[in-house]
Amino acid sequence: MKKPAAFEFTFNGMPVQARSGQTVAAALLAAGIRNLRRTDTGHDRGVFCGMGICHDCLVEIDGAANMRACVAQVTEGLAVRSQQVRPDAIVERNEMLGIPPARSESPDVLVVGAGPGGLAAAEAAASLGADVLLLDERKVPGGQYYKQTAPDLKIGALDRQQQDGANAIAAALGAGARLIEEAAVWGVFAGPLFCVETSNSALTVLPRATVVATGAYERPRFVPGWEIPGVMTTGAAQTFWRSYRTLPGQRLAVAGNGPLNFQVALELSRAGADVALVAEASASPFTRLGCVSAMLSSDPLLTVKGMSMMASLASRRIPIRFNTVIQGIERFGDGLTALFAGKGGHVEKIPVDALCMNYGFHPQNEVLRVLGVEFDYDSAHRQLVPKRNERFETNVNGVFAVGDCCGMMGAPAAIEEGRIAGIAAASLVNGRPAAKSGAGNLARIRRFQRSLWRLFAAEPQDLGDLSEGALVCRCEEVGRPQIEKLSSHGSLDIGAIKRATRIGMGRCQGRYCAQMVAPHAALAAGRKIDEYAFFAPRVPIKPVAISTISATKFMERKKDSKSPDRPNKGTCGDMASEH
Repeated sequence: MKKPAAFEFTFNGMPVQARSGQTVAAALLAAGIRNLRRTDTGHDRGVFCGMGICHDCLVEIDGAANMRACVAQVTEGLAVRSQQVRPDAIVERNEMLGIPPARSESPDVLVVGAGPGGLAAAEAAASLGADVLLLDERKVPGGQYYKQTAPDLKIGALDRQQQDGANAIAAALGAGARLIEEAAVWGVFAGPLFCVETSNSALTVLPRATVVATGAYERPRFVPGWEIPGVMTTGAAQTFWRSYRTLPGQRLAVAGNGPLNFQVALELSRAGADVALVAEASASPFTRLGCVSAMLSSDPLLTVKGMSMMASLASRRIPIRFNTVIQGIERFGDGLTALFAGKGGHVEKIPVDALCMNYGFHPQNEVLRVLGVEFDYDSAHRQLVPKRNERFETNVNGVFAVGDCCGMMGAPAAIEEGRIAGIAAASLVNGRPAAKSGAGNLARIRRFQRSLWRLFAAEPQDLGDLSEGALVCRCEEVGRPQIEKLSSHGSLDIGAIKRATRIGMGRCQGRYCAQMVAPHAALAAGRKIDEYAFFAPRVPIKPVAISTISATKFMERKKDSKSPDRPNKGTCGDMASEH
């Protein structure tokens, strides 16, 4: 098989080797470069989430500031520099390209997110004759579960999971769905009208029905040093390997809660990394045999696969410590020292190149919240869950929600939900009754997933559990003492805490800190935890170039026979406006 082209680019004036298909972050990481920018207080930052959520890997590329290294593709001769704290003049990428006025699309069905649920929805709707537009923020579709290899690397699928992803993408496109890659939804307004930033243009989309399948992002553990370069999510480490064949470091430790950590530890070990430890917050599965039995009855193949992963780790002499959490990370020479706290207070220090963490997931529900979708609060998993009917339609007319943006039920459930919602969305547009399908299989999948989360049940982290040196808001560098000092002066809602500390005002827009602060603020004030306990949804949903906003034009729906004509059950939330 032909190897991908090798070439050079520069980072802070120094030559760096790269391969065609890599992102800037992958190429820098392969060269051992982890420090990408500095904060206002002079602290180094690098890649953390690996999927464009945290915005901690910002760099300047060919003079354009605020570029995410984990998303931007590297090309020959590129001049990359560390992001300045306060750039003298920010040159936006779109202004450099001379962005034209936004183009418009009016598909029958819009699907936001090309992961397992979105691909299934797109295929199902397109198969029924609907004009389907599928948007995905990444250069390659597949989402965080399928994680496709960058096509320019010209390397075949790593395993069955990647091959299933390639098949799902081919099926959706083969059914007639139109895919736009590198398309980030930054605004949603009444209609609903979706405002999108693509790689070289602005786009507005006014669909007749919408399926939101935006997935989830990883939950960190707030410990001293979790912001240091070299500390990243487990999913980020997996992306670097599965998509770009780049190891996050030679010697690694993996910490967290849930099966993804075992899978990635094994994948990285097979790729040649020295995995020093897998630290799991929950108790050993051998102490919860009832959960294992329930999983076996629901999905024996998947249960055996999980057990075999642990056996493979043991055969590779990779230590697994249960009832163990990451306690802190410190710099140690060019690497890190990771501190782990086990049962009984035992502390273990391990030198590593990189520390990978995953303590569960948070749904990416920003699009749904701005749309005005109603939510319940899942206290067990500490997350908002949208209210949906049996077809996965929300209270907002024609808006369906599927997959992990609705709570953590895993990829198999997302696929079944996507099929059902895709059929329902196409039927709504075509005026035909939606056929029921997959309900029995979905119930079985959900039984398995509930048993899996019981198996990995662990004590969640509360604000009061945090060490004083741990940041809660890594964007604005706000710690627990600042928040508790405010609380001591009287009960404050999350909005007041935000105004007083700037927590949640950074580029990640509160995606990490809100999950910790919202329950604390609500309970301290004696209020129930619900969607109003969190930061109010706002547009832009994520940072966007001013030139994209200025190029965006709004469009009105023209009434025709295909438009759903039913009593409105919801609005587009606080950001709804006249066009």
